[in-house]
Amino acid sequence: MTTTPDLDAVWQDMLVQSDVCCDVLIQGVFATGISDHRSFQGALAALLGTKLADRAISAPVLSALVASALTECPGIAEAAAEDMIAIFERDAACPDYVTPFLFFKGYHAVQAYRIAHWLWRNDRKHLARHLQSLVSERFNLDIHPAARLGRRLVFDHGGGIVIGETCIIEDDVSLLQGVTLGGTGKETGDRHPKVRRGVLVGTGAIVLGNIELGEGAKIGAGSVVLESVPAYTTVVGNPARRIGTRHTNMPALGMDQRLPPVDYII
Repeated sequence: MTTTPDLDAVWQDMLVQSDVCCDVLIQGVFATGISDHRSFQGALAALLGTKLADRAISAPVLSALVASALTECPGIAEAAAEDMIAIFERDAACPDYVTPFLFFKGYHAVQAYRIAHWLWRNDRKHLARHLQSLVSERFNLDIHPAARLGRRLVFDHGGGIVIGETCIIEDDVSLLQGVTLGGTGKETGDRHPKVRRGVLVGTGAIVLGNIELGEGAKIGAGSVVLESVPAYTTVVGNPARRIGTRHTNMPALGMDQRLPPVDYII
């Protein structure tokens, strides 16, 4: 069972990590992004305010909005820390906590979604949609604020990811760039995929309709998935088909997109 991270301890680690770089030019980025703040929550609010400010809503006002969300719903900051730690643990290109916090747009998009989702649940839907639009413009990801996302999520690279309104993504999921979790047309109601714990969805995969990717499933890069995928099963192709034998691990945690031999088609 995963325990909630100690945000104060995580913050102290980030302060240490941001203090070791000797590059004079980047020290200002570390200062404004991390060491000028007193807590993880304060830094996160400032980060999102700076990243998403526009002519309509200034950075200070947006940062204050984020700060109020973090105060009212502490779980948002906890989830943000868990996402950051998950990226560090799973991404070979991530050497520390401060790297995804400051530089990874997939991480930024998910945290902005968490604020938009809070707004959506508090019936501030137009403002939630405004944040959704800003995320799409700045980070090239489109996450509907009504979607329900879990914790310890890794949106690796992130560009081109689309997540529809009634989509559910559980904990410990990893999505690669270009993934679409969408509907199949103009149907209304519950119409988007349900992605269960531990699923890995490969680069450019398209998953359409109110279908389920079972716990621990692996979706091969470029696949088009139109039917539910059983738990601990690998699928690949267009349309996607099952290959290999059922595995027992959580592919999202290992980030291994390799596929079993295609001779073993189920």
